[in-house]
Amino acid sequence: MKKWTRWEDWVAITAGLVVALSTMFLTQMGASVSIMLVLGVLLVVSGVVNLAWPGAVAMEYVQGGLGVLLIISPWVGRYVETGAFGPAWMSWICGAIVVIVAALAIRPAMRAHHDAITH
Repeated sequence: MKKWTRWEDWVAITAGLVVALSTMFLTQMGASVSIMLVLGVLLVVSGVVNLAWPGAVAMEYVQGGLGVLLIISPWVGRYVETGAFGPAWMSWICGAIVVIVAALAIRPAMRAHHDAITH
């Protein structure tokens, strides 16, 4: 598998950028700004690492974990309770997208890892 070509990681990077940049446009409350910025940047970094090393299977799990954290962040950061539904929906939607693409990327990453070991 070639570096920089996996669509799943590009989708995760895009989701991370959307989450991080949405803090400038959505009405933020509670800890939503810091949580969304941190998780968005971490998604971008993990996506770049996955693109650079397509056989890094553990990073796919990291990306999926970040997606799960993004999904639960409106409750953990208590910004859903304050009525900040824009950031909450952004977290839920982008988190779900990341979890799905990370799950889809695990098998190709395992294949790339196996090919790198056997060659």
